[in-house]
Amino acid sequence: MRNLPRLATALTLMAASLASSALFADEPRYNQIALRAEVNQEVAHDLMHVTLYTESQSADPAKLAAEITTTLNKTLEQARKVAGIAVKLGSRNSYPVYDDKGQKISAWRERAEVRLESADFARLSGLTGELLQSMKMAGMDFSIASATRKSHEDAMLKDAIDAFKARAQLATQALGGTGYKLVNLNINSGGFQSPVPMRAYAAKAMERMDAAPTPQIEAGTSQVTVSADGVIEVQMP
Repeated sequence: MRNLPRLATALTLMAASLASSALFADEPRYNQIALRAEVNQEVAHDLMHVTLYTESQSADPAKLAAEITTTLNKTLEQARKVAGIAVKLGSRNSYPVYDDKGQKISAWRERAEVRLESADFARLSGLTGELLQSMKMAGMDFSIASATRKSHEDAMLKDAIDAFKARAQLATQALGGTGYKLVNLNINSGGFQSPVPMRAYAAKAMERMDAAPTPQIEAGTSQVTVSADGVIEVQMP
């Protein structure tokens, strides 16, 4: 029984300590500012992508599938002989063609794609011209390779942090502060990459030529961005 007063005192002190901690945790933090700084750089596209397709129609679906498969296999075999070009199959689908009344299936139509990718634009352009003797072009575009993008983002990271620090210093001075503390900071990368399609007239010209022409390539660029988003707490005099 003699220990009861001591226990009550300990519980009282503990409750007071918890209340004080809660009050401190809920205490508002003043002079906090959210800031954002970013750096941008135009980076040349170094990957070329070409999508070719074959399409045909027949009343016999088995014959149609065999025809499409034969064309695909010939294209893949030819493309795989060229070093430095990644080759893979794209989408393949078939659908029924109905008669004028829309009630009876009169034929089947099938389409299949082959996708090519390479950093050697001249080599892929030459191969594309050859393959257009039996295939058609669905599209040609350009992008930045993942390794290239990462290399540029890593080089821009310090610039983004320096830009954030400069903006934090300006904000501190504008508020009349003596300095600031960094509350948090997030580094984000990204950027706008606009597709650069091959001009339509050039694609049509390639399909009409009997020879295997090599088109002039304008790969273009994309903007790579690294941003620094964070919160600072300005110290007032």
